[in-house]
Amino acid sequence: MQSNWDVIVIGAGVAGGLAAFDCANRGLRVLVVEKRSFPRWKVCGCCFNSNALAALTATGLPNLMHDQGAVPLDQLRLGWGGNSLKLELPGGLALSRERFDQALVNAAVGAGATLRFRTSAVLEEMTPEGRMVRLRPPGGAPVERINGRVVLVAAGLEHQVIAPSHAASSKSTPESRLGAGCLIADENGTYESGAIHMAIGQHGYVGLVRREDGALNLAAAFDRAVVKSSGGVARAAQLVLTQAGFALPRALESSRWQLTPALTRRAGAFAGHRFLLLGDATGYVEPFTGEGMAWALAAGASVAPFVEEAQGEWTLDLERRWRRRLVDLTISRQRVCSVLSTVLRQPLITNALFSLGSQWPVVPQRVISSLNRVHPHMARS
Repeated sequence: MQSNWDVIVIGAGVAGGLAAFDCANRGLRVLVVEKRSFPRWKVCGCCFNSNALAALTATGLPNLMHDQGAVPLDQLRLGWGGNSLKLELPGGLALSRERFDQALVNAAVGAGATLRFRTSAVLEEMTPEGRMVRLRPPGGAPVERINGRVVLVAAGLEHQVIAPSHAASSKSTPESRLGAGCLIADENGTYESGAIHMAIGQHGYVGLVRREDGALNLAAAFDRAVVKSSGGVARAAQLVLTQAGFALPRALESSRWQLTPALTRRAGAFAGHRFLLLGDATGYVEPFTGEGMAWALAAGASVAPFVEEAQGEWTLDLERRWRRRLVDLTISRQRVCSVLSTVLRQPLITNALFSLGSQWPVVPQRVISSLNRVHPHMARS
């Protein structure tokens, strides 16, 4: 394998996959490094809102979701204390991460990118030509060292690409919840297709959505204490679903659950010499209706012009402009979800909001529309 690349993308998930496709489509020599093999399941709500779909269209992949059999989402069903609210969703889709991520990397390879699966990567020293990256292939193969003019770090929430002492490493907040998820082969029709079912409890929430293959995808966030006190993740999910007045899916307790690191976190810097952060590596908060996918895709759809510019001289101004772009595209929207998450931890306020929403559904409907609004930068692309 060649040792010099225009751009090395570390992480082949949502942000990294779309960035790799866009960069390769512009004629850049792209290497994508992914520590896992594909296809693979991830803890994720597998929901894509209208802003996420706009990012795909902006980069030339308007049909990717439909070609993979994505399920239209047009309703959000919220449950709290036995009460429920049904709200409209403006043009969302559900698609398993196994299919979506594989389709995205296939598109990147089709555009000319090179992929390395089951290979971990660590950012190393600066070089006259760019940035050195150390690769550790599987099976005890020798370590490799390669150079990239630009390195894109899209390796997820708690990656090990950058040293923990570096400003660009992310730190979780003390009150951060843990993410959890599972798949259930549930064929009873309680949770119909086409809707996001969101159960809100006093110590977390559980989102349920029917995938394109009929499986029920559960993605949740729990206070750390409730996971311990209730006797595990499955029991915590059962508690939240019961508090919300939702039916318990069959095989809930026997399903194989997977945990994530602490969800709410932020990187101290979004760039350094010859590298840029994007996707969950920049930071994350609890999403509600597909915002997580939209944040990652918006960043992935926006980074290629910065990479092209950085094929020449690297400047601090480029780093500052990338930070401003991320704040505009994702960080400002994450703040809205952060406020909602904080509010929904207060039972009295949540009761009042549900009462208000029942009498004037236009109020929560405006919040949902705001979260799903297409960013002007995506609409212009």
